[in-house]
Order: sequence, then structure tokens, then C-alpha cells
Amino acid sequence: MISYSFPHTFARWRSLMALIPFFVGAMMMSCSESSGEVDEYADWQNKNTEWFTNLYNSVRQKVASGDNSWKILPVFLLNETAATKAEDHILVHVVNEGVGSGCPLYTDTVRVHYRGRLIPSPSYAEGLVFDQSWSGDYNLALMTPVKFGVAALTSGFSTAVMNMHIGDRWEVYIPYALGYGSAKSGSIPAYSALVFDITMMAYYHPGAPVPAWKANESFWEPED
Repeated sequence: MISYSFPHTFARWRSLMALIPFFVGAMMMSCSESSGEVDEYADWQNKNTEWFTNLYNSVRQKVASGDNSWKILPVFLLNETAATKAEDHILVHVVNEGVGSGCPLYTDTVRVHYRGRLIPSPSYAEGLVFDQSWSGDYNLALMTPVKFGVAALTSGFSTAVMNMHIGDRWEVYIPYALGYGSAKSGSIPAYSALVFDITMMAYYHPGAPVPAWKANESFWEPED
């Protein structure tokens, strides 16, 4: 039988106690890494810049080859000459073309369906959905569009809706500079490029009444 003197036993106990913070920290780090919380948005600014730049270059090639389902639009604050960088533009993939002939103005109010998400990240292969105006399947007969003042939107979203006709459904890709920039907004981290699914349902000029919307109504005529 082996016996230890008190000083020897106390020294071993103190050595073990000194290791506890190390083991606890390692366990916490392991748990955080396994949940994806630590690395979900790691190096987020660079990832979003690279992601949007690559998409911008790809869309430029598509447009140059005659693919009319894609558009590159300069932010409404700049003209084509002044918009020289990728982040001066939004990218549009046309899902459906509407029948309206006019487009909303900056001073107008719009009714749209929308779903917003981030770029892909470790836990969200399609990108985290941070906001949406409908739930379940996309079914215009069951959906109620939301009302926005164009001037109250981010410059990227405003640029999109100011180029849409009633009935258009677009996938819109917005660089972080035309979204919330370096600021966090709700569940949207700073430096986030934004991806929106937008359907333009109606728009109204200043002073025009904005009627209540019924989910089963179909409105495909532009405002005068």
C-alpha cells in the first residue's frame, strides 16, 4: 500500500487544480466550434467582398454573351460613368417579367413580396434567411405584399425596385456597401452582401391613396 505525505498530496492537488481552467477553456472552445457559432461569420468582410466580386465578374460575362436574364444596374445615386467599381452596382437575375410599363420613383410607395438572406456560411448552405414577407410556398394567391416607402430602403434595395415593373420577380444581389455597410442590423452582421427575392406588386405616387391589400387580389397595372 502506497501512502503520501500531506505536502506531497497537496502539491499534486494544486497542480491538477491549475490545469482546470485550461481544460474548461478547451471544452468551451470545442463546443463553440462544433456549433459553428465562432466561425459562422469569420473574416466576413473579405468573404462577402470576394463573393460579390466573383459573382459580378461572372454576370458581366453572362451579359456580354447575350444572356438577357441577367442585369447589372448602377446604384441610383451614380450614373454609368461614375459607377466604376463592382460595389457600385447591384446584380439582378430575372425570374419573371411583368407586364407593367412604368417603374416606381424614389418618392413613391411600393407593395412588394420579398425574402432576404445572407451569402452561404458554414451552417447555412443557401444563406441565412433574415427576413421575409411570406411563409411557406411562394403562392401569390395566398400572399400579402408589404408596403415600403422607396426612400426608406437601403440604396441597393431602392435601386432594384426603382427599375422593376409590376409583375417582375427578381433575385437581387446587393454588395454590403449598398446594404448596411459596416453596421450590424438585427440578425444581419456588418459587411453583409444581401440576396433578395423581390416581386413588385404595385406602386403609388405621393398623395395617392394606398389601399388595403387582399391576399387573393391580383394587381398587374402600373400607377399613372
